[in-house]
Amino acid sequence: MTKTLVVATGNPGKLREMQAYLADSGWELILKPADLDVDETGETFEANACLKAAEIAKATGKWAIADDSGLAVDALNGAPGVYSARYGNTDADRIGRLLRELGDTKNRQAQFICAVAVANPQGEIVLQSEGICKGEILYEIRGEGGFGYDPIFYVPEKQLTFAQMSPELKKSISHRGNALKNLVPQLVKFKI
Repeated sequence: MTKTLVVATGNPGKLREMQAYLADSGWELILKPADLDVDETGETFEANACLKAAEIAKATGKWAIADDSGLAVDALNGAPGVYSARYGNTDADRIGRLLRELGDTKNRQAQFICAVAVANPQGEIVLQSEGICKGEILYEIRGEGGFGYDPIFYVPEKQLTFAQMSPELKKSISHRGNALKNLVPQLVKFKI
């Protein structure tokens, strides 16, 4: 019997990415109803993930998983942080704003952070995890793949941006990957 987990996102790319991590978990992921939105009012990634998972679970009466992730840039005191998705209207706007704000700053250190939460159908948070991927921000975009800030997020150990990586490589080192890797063994144990 397949167990269904409602993903608190309207982003099909994020759904595919999460499904890849949970492929052998016995859980099937589905997108949340399009008309169901949760305001991200938390001040941390963890608070937003918990808020979204709990609200979607209660609204649908099903198990729900939510993540909140973003880019934290050292030279910008952690910005854009929880506002990463709202830093502009499009990926190009967000990247442009970030590069303008950084200017020619030498400190390009940054990290992608992802918090994941799972709620039962009553909206109680039953699992949480966090993952981090450290890197640096380039001066210009590189690569065609990925989404969001991927074309300017460079991982020195791999000498590639997220946008230049194969989906398999990105999955193996990304912030979301690290958070979900920690979560999957616990999720598999849940009996519903």
